[in-house]
Amino acid sequence: MSLSETVVAAVSPHPAVESIELVGSRAEGRETERSDWDFAVRARDFGAVVEALPGLLTPLEPLVQQWDRLGEEYCWMLILRGPVKVDLIFPDEPHAKEGPWQVGSDTLAGLDDHFWDWMLWLRSKQAAGRDELMVSELRKLFVHLLAPVGVETAPASIAEAVDRYRGARARAERRFGVTVGRELENAVAPAL
Repeated sequence: MSLSETVVAAVSPHPAVESIELVGSRAEGRETERSDWDFAVRARDFGAVVEALPGLLTPLEPLVQQWDRLGEEYCWMLILRGPVKVDLIFPDEPHAKEGPWQVGSDTLAGLDDHFWDWMLWLRSKQAAGRDELMVSELRKLFVHLLAPVGVETAPASIAEAVDRYRGARARAERRFGVTVGRELENAVAPAL
């Protein structure tokens, strides 16, 4: 079974799922090797689907599952081994964009998950030659994630973002007395 078929087979049996279909660059045949897999999900009962999503997707063995904090509609983001980014987008469910991360001992792991997801997504945009988007997204990354964790200047590249983030994360780990796992970083960093 293809990844597309696997994701649809995992989600579609839920009684509150009305439909799920592959959309975006992969559905349109314009993907790059690192393009994410976007699925539009329509739900009869969004709350019931939200509650069930982590369990429905467990067979895919995701390294991380989380909500997109900055999307205009709700989007459940996963990173699978490979690394492969999968987004389940709920186009009928508007989402209010969240502000920059508030960094603390209880949020540092979630911030780390968000950073590596963002880097993998940016890498796909870089591979597609979307230079203007890269510039604007690196600025957005700085405001929402890097500055809150202690990075002082916006990065000009993915490599620079990773380098600055790692240093800031190490300082935050010492400051808060916590250690963030490195499994997701170890899976994503080689692809960058």
